[in-house]
Amino acid sequence: MIIYLRVIKESFAFALNALRNNKLRTFLSLLGVTIGIFSIIAVLAAVDSLERNIKEGLSGLDANTMYLTKFSFGPTEVPRWQRDNFPQTDYNDFDFVRRNIPNIGAVAFAILGGNESVRYEGQTVTNVGVTAVSSGIYDIEDFKIEQGRFYTEAESETGSPVIVLGHSIAENLFKNINPVGQEVRVYGRKLLVIGVLKKYGSGLFDTPDEKAYVPVNFVRQFKSGGAFGLPGAIILKPAKDVDLNAFEAILVQNFRIFRGLKPDEPNNFFINKISGFAALIDGIIGTMNFVGWLISGFSLLVGGFGIANIMFVSVKERTNIIGIQKSLGAKNKFILLQFLFEAVILALVGGIIGLIFVWIATLVISQFSGEFQFVLSFWNMVIGFSLSSIIGLVAGIVPAISASKLDPVEAIRTGM
Repeated sequence: MIIYLRVIKESFAFALNALRNNKLRTFLSLLGVTIGIFSIIAVLAAVDSLERNIKEGLSGLDANTMYLTKFSFGPTEVPRWQRDNFPQTDYNDFDFVRRNIPNIGAVAFAILGGNESVRYEGQTVTNVGVTAVSSGIYDIEDFKIEQGRFYTEAESETGSPVIVLGHSIAENLFKNINPVGQEVRVYGRKLLVIGVLKKYGSGLFDTPDEKAYVPVNFVRQFKSGGAFGLPGAIILKPAKDVDLNAFEAILVQNFRIFRGLKPDEPNNFFINKISGFAALIDGIIGTMNFVGWLISGFSLLVGGFGIANIMFVSVKERTNIIGIQKSLGAKNKFILLQFLFEAVILALVGGIIGLIFVWIATLVISQFSGEFQFVLSFWNMVIGFSLSSIIGLVAGIVPAISASKLDPVEAIRTGM
């Protein structure tokens, strides 16, 4: 055990001498490893951070939530011209679904899109995502109310001029004033603030903090709807313990009948599931990881050649020393391990530098991006150290074997 500790100590000393005595050569050799480790770990950290932010943005929705609309949230084989001719999902569709489809846990109708300005006396917040949606959304998205309440089903049905504000919107408009009971202007009309949502915090997607919610029937009073009017969506949450495939099959069958579609006609609507969207994201992230590894692998390959090159040069420069060591009784195993340790140490130095650069990048990106949190995880660091060690082993094995097989007499003569 002591001899192996001495090997590590001597190899570390040899590596430091190589760094000091051949600064330019060592720098160029380590540069490939540093760039390779930086590339791979930066890609892994970026993809992990992207996945974390996306899933946090979807965490408020049940994975079984479905969106029935004319739009597809993912790739589809339906041609664009055909999709453009699909009728909008309107309130009549919603009324049919909620009355005729069994095993619905919660259902809501929303008008998609539309940023508006929200005004209160002299204060104005622009580009607010005002969502016109029925009261069922409260049970689907599991909203938490900080002040006041959400609008009731009766207020939703009658189109009462009420509004629920996201935390940031209320904070910007009212400062230290209690928003509940105040009147704001949206769509050029007065609405009574009846509630404020709790603070959710920033994320990759728009959070409820930056939104406002109004009864969909209030908006339908002055904006055109119907099959060819405003884009709408029916949002469904199946009841617990329901067979999702059977639920979807019944939904499609009944909705086709309601739309008057013949058996040989394709659906003129899409059912988008949050679970399917999450699976699509997982596939995209997996592809990004693969491409990142593929591209970064070339950098690692260059780094490995650099380490192998410096080790071959090191063997040549120290041929005389190797011959003396072997003539004094050093075994082939000792020489082999000595050069292997040196190669691993050199590779680890490059890997550590690469990880430091990634860590600095995470700090810089997180500082300037309030929405996207770039995080270097512990497992990414473990991967970085492991890859560095593997590169050192692979790159150093051939030079180490060649050094261990040198004949002591020939080595001393060649060195002289």
